[in-house]
Amino acid sequence: MTRRFKPARLLVAAMFLVVLGIVTYAFTAANTVPATKAGDGSGTITGYVITNVSYTLNGTDSSMIDAVTFDLDSIPPAGSTIKIQLDSVAADWYDCTNLGVNITCDTTSPQATVLPADALRVLVVP
Repeated sequence: MTRRFKPARLLVAAMFLVVLGIVTYAFTAANTVPATKAGDGSGTITGYVITNVSYTLNGTDSSMIDAVTFDLDSIPPAGSTIKIQLDSVAADWYDCTNLGVNITCDTTSPQATVLPADALRVLVVP
């Protein structure tokens, strides 16, 4: 005895496969992956030579340091962050102004004082 497929069943099965194919395509077509970059390399890290260090004391109380100025041996890249630290124990960092090779650092917030100032640590981050 042979089985016969009814045309209605065959049509429903075909329509189901078509719908399934469209839905699957819609999900895969919606996936996007942004372009990315990857790389590996190396470069030489060199420091700056710091000269002409000068401390500006407060005009009213000479136990307070209001500013520190110094020169670098080359101009830091534009937009570089420059900071200093005067106390090797405290964590206070002071922002500096990049004027080419001439750097000025305001040390009034928080107010730097002479007594604990035992180091000059300079940080330049391009």
